[in-house]
Amino acid sequence: MTSPQNRPTGRFSSLDGQAHQDSPPGLPLELLTPWLSRHVPVLDSSAPLTARLLTGGRSNLTYEIVDAAGQRFALRRPPLGHVMPRAHDMAREYRVLAGLGAVNFAVPDVHALCEDETVMGVPFMLMGFVDGRVIADSADTATLTPEQADTVSATLIAGLAALHKVDIASAGLSDFGRPEGYLQRQVALWGRQWENTKTRDMPEIEALARWLAQHVAYLPTLLPTSLVHGDYRLDNVILDPGLRSLRAVLDWEMSTLGDPVTDLAITLVYWTESGDVLRRAVPVAQDLMSGPGFWSRERVIDEYASATGFDLSHLQFAVALACYKLAVIMESIHYRSRAGHQMGATTERNEDMGAAAEGLAALGVEVMSRGALEGLRA
Repeated sequence: MTSPQNRPTGRFSSLDGQAHQDSPPGLPLELLTPWLSRHVPVLDSSAPLTARLLTGGRSNLTYEIVDAAGQRFALRRPPLGHVMPRAHDMAREYRVLAGLGAVNFAVPDVHALCEDETVMGVPFMLMGFVDGRVIADSADTATLTPEQADTVSATLIAGLAALHKVDIASAGLSDFGRPEGYLQRQVALWGRQWENTKTRDMPEIEALARWLAQHVAYLPTLLPTSLVHGDYRLDNVILDPGLRSLRAVLDWEMSTLGDPVTDLAITLVYWTESGDVLRRAVPVAQDLMSGPGFWSRERVIDEYASATGFDLSHLQFAVALACYKLAVIMESIHYRSRAGHQMGATTERNEDMGAAAEGLAALGVEVMSRGALEGLRA
């Protein structure tokens, strides 16, 4: 097995390490190639394309496509099988990437969007393949010096603050969402998604839902507004080799206009510290940022607040909502796994998304009882 430094530098590794002239699961090349030839002028289809399923995501599927000239592209499509209502919207993801690219925020170039489901059965989009350093698991972070871990922390949080300072009008995204009532709609949305995707009853989810519904009415009336990524975390970014800048932020399928503190909250839930107990029961990004040099969650909050000047007085609510949302998402992946439709990171790493949903719900209950920081350290 190669060390993290010697792994391929692209965003993802292949599911089986091989490229295929035959179609990989979920990507019928015989149907796709004629459409790409017509709509992507830079793509060379004078010889058969090769493709491989990439393993970086747990939701939308991503494939690397290599053309006759050796150019690399990334194709995104919805997951196989069960899809939550309003999730996995290719058109929204394409639009936000195009808008952010126009203002020079770190995202892949976009080449084409296909909403015609007669082409290969689902919508899809094609974007550029970004090379760089990806830190996906604790084996990767174990290779970092404390100084490098500090740099990674600083780069990740500076990127989040920069995202939340993007001029949405200049990016052409002023109508990308409705900031008013955003948190109220989020509470309702994830409640509906739970009912659509749950595989069993979970008392902690019900407790979280009641607490969020009760407390959303008491939030500050003037909350900040920005473009929200929806799933901002270390393994969703590509870093330059020196770890000091972002080359690309990926996986924008849940992006919208809303409260940027919800993005900070998601990041804090994915963050890990050496003293965590309950967080270790969540088999996702375990100990990813627990090593020497990585910032504490408290420093993450302080640095983000200093960079943005945003009101963080409702952080407890945002973190509880993040636990609720992530628990529902993990349950959806668990649903697909039970049906044999899940591919990607979960399949490769044999992660138990059912246990992840349970652990995140329990973590959310601790947050609603003890506050953001103490709850996450429970």
